[in-house]
Amino acid sequence: MTHAEESKSVETRLSDDIPTLEAEVAKLTAERDEAMLRIRQLRDDEDPKAGVYYHNEIFQTQQDKLRLDVEIKFRTNKINRINLGIAEMDSNSGVKNGFLF
Repeated sequence: MTHAEESKSVETRLSDDIPTLEAEVAKLTAERDEAMLRIRQLRDDEDPKAGVYYHNEIFQTQQDKLRLDVEIKFRTNKINRINLGIAEMDSNSGVKNGFLF
């Protein structure tokens, strides 16, 4: 199915997605903030003298924080594209329209 066919099959317009995307960004931001607090807490709880380390938990939480950062950026960019009226383009359509990037 091409992008044009997908657009025809979707009942709501792209601009209708903005409140949903903003809610997702808010939720993901809260999750990211919790992950940052968890990282700080784990680092504070480490005690090298007693041999207490949380390197695996810290690493996994940092990876989760980075994933959340990407998800937030993805949704923010989508909101910006919708606000600017730019439809999602396939990789070749930019070159056809004279845009290299």
